[in-house]
Amino acid sequence: MSRLFVPALILLAAAGCKTVSSAPQPMGDSARYQIVFTGMWTAKTHPLEYPKAGAFSGPHFSGLIGATHHAGYALFKEGTQPSPGLERLSEEGKHGPLDQEIRAAIDSGAAGALFETGPLRDTSGSIETTVRVGAAHSLVSAVAMIAPSPDWFTGASDVELRENGRWVDSKEVILYAWDSGGDDGTTYEAPDLDTNPKKPTALNDSHHFVKMGKRVPVAKLTFKNLSMTGMAEAR
Repeated sequence: MSRLFVPALILLAAAGCKTVSSAPQPMGDSARYQIVFTGMWTAKTHPLEYPKAGAFSGPHFSGLIGATHHAGYALFKEGTQPSPGLERLSEEGKHGPLDQEIRAAIDSGAAGALFETGPLRDTSGSIETTVRVGAAHSLVSAVAMIAPSPDWFTGASDVELRENGRWVDSKEVILYAWDSGGDDGTTYEAPDLDTNPKKPTALNDSHHFVKMGKRVPVAKLTFKNLSMTGMAEAR
């Protein structure tokens, strides 16, 4: 599989954000959030074998892709094998078929909305999108590939935006590196080496992301409530 992320989402990057699909929500039971993905993966913070600069092959994050959902849905989960969509996202940076999996979850009622962005070429920069979160789907999960890499990604799972019956004003989540379990490569630009059988998704414990026994963050997600009625009491 290719180690390079082909920026098929250039239009998304130019526009800054796009919410692709969502289930209808009663306005009183929902809130609109700005989601900002900020990179923290640089040659200074992660010096071991940090990838060399390049127009398309240099260090970058794929576009962020995620969903709002209820507790019965998991975009990724530690100790479980990746879905085909997560595996492809983590290995190639492509949003399909993960976007199709999320749309299927929306159709089934497990998820409420899908959101995505274009790639982030400046690994210390940021990119943002917005999404409406409903009371029935108040959790948010999102992922982005760490590129180039064998199958490494970053993301957050089950971020709760509704606490004590109210939509939170803001929340920040520090993100670490994960290994989706589909490739045995151990360096950023290792040749393809598919894992058979596949391993469970796990936090990445390589020296690229751990210093002196401590995990070094690669990014963060910031959620900001944009709704005028965002702090309304739950019905």
